[in-house]
Amino acid sequence: MGFSMRFSSRLSLRRALVTSVVTAALLSFVAAPAGADPGFYEPPSPLPPGADGDVLKTLPSKFTGAKSTRVMYLSRDTANRAIPVTGTVLVPDKAWSGPGQRPIVAYAPFTAGMGDQCAPSKALAGEGGDFVSSFQSSFVSALLDKGFAVAQTDYQGLGTPGEHTYVVREAEAHAVLDVLRAAQRLPGAGLSAASPVGVAGYSEGGGASASAVELAPAYAPELDLKGAYVGAAPADKAVLAKSLDGGMYVGFLGYSLIGLNAAYPEAGILDLANDAGKQLFDEARTTCTLDAVFKYMYKNSGQLTKDGRPVSAYLDQEPFRGIVAANRVGTLKPAAPVLVEHTPNDDVIPSSVGRQLGKDWCAKGADVRFQDIPSFSPVFSHVLGITGAQGNAANWLSERFAGKPAVGNCGRF
Repeated sequence: MGFSMRFSSRLSLRRALVTSVVTAALLSFVAAPAGADPGFYEPPSPLPPGADGDVLKTLPSKFTGAKSTRVMYLSRDTANRAIPVTGTVLVPDKAWSGPGQRPIVAYAPFTAGMGDQCAPSKALAGEGGDFVSSFQSSFVSALLDKGFAVAQTDYQGLGTPGEHTYVVREAEAHAVLDVLRAAQRLPGAGLSAASPVGVAGYSEGGGASASAVELAPAYAPELDLKGAYVGAAPADKAVLAKSLDGGMYVGFLGYSLIGLNAAYPEAGILDLANDAGKQLFDEARTTCTLDAVFKYMYKNSGQLTKDGRPVSAYLDQEPFRGIVAANRVGTLKPAAPVLVEHTPNDDVIPSSVGRQLGKDWCAKGADVRFQDIPSFSPVFSHVLGITGAQGNAANWLSERFAGKPAVGNCGRF
């Protein structure tokens, strides 16, 4: 058998394996009924005046072991316009036994999808999302088990009207920082402006957490930010435009283009698409994570553009070069100690991206620790890395809230 035939056979086998696993996951998930108040996600029009983080409305939610409240709060998009964002504030049933006031951790969710039904606040309440949503709940539970209150954001455009600005640096940072403000101001939660805060996220959430900790000094200087956990962050979109293309997770590249187009409509990003590309974008806007993976894996972006060039070929020309540069994370010194982690054989976001993020911050004099998340399988290593990340995040933040000094390792990774 020649090399090309052997390669084709291995690729076909891998695709068959992936298809069977993903199909099983999709079939094993049965969505719960829709929420009792679908109108909660419709913002008041016009938006009332207020400060970033002000709570616009609330809705009782449910989560085992915690008082859970859905919130709609004010935040800002990339153009600095006021927008409504939804999320969940969870306060553990057990009393806080640590020093000072109960801390609040902003949980930045990983990729949930682009459709409104995928909003993490719905998934946490058992009302939406897909099989992957169980990982969101697990991460939140790890934080609650430490006694932390958790403030989870849906980001811009998930649940609320408009497109989700997927992996857009400023919009996601604002949503994360403002959900902390919303938690501090939420009546009856027992939290306050004096509550110390932290940030944690993995994958998309890792990028949002990283963006939040480096934009906090300018955007939310009043927050008593003790530390940030950054797992598998998509810090450099130029690298991902190449690494995702044609692979199993190419749907995430489509998500990125939709999100960037929503944030920068003047660039006309989606105008580059041919008819097949436009159809993909229209479909992808309504999908949750597993659906996108299943539908679009192994597609090449060059088949979706008018001139046949892959997405990565456009990134050296304006306005796309400027957009990619503006959304690279690691250009500012973080406001607090940071733990950056990555699975060495990550099959979605190359570990070199996370490692470089840590080095970029070190070069600016930040307090950074980088370490690997142990991986026990080369298949689905990115997704499986979440299980290690959630415990590491909770333990590391617990030490920061206890006043223990962070031990960085700049220059040694």
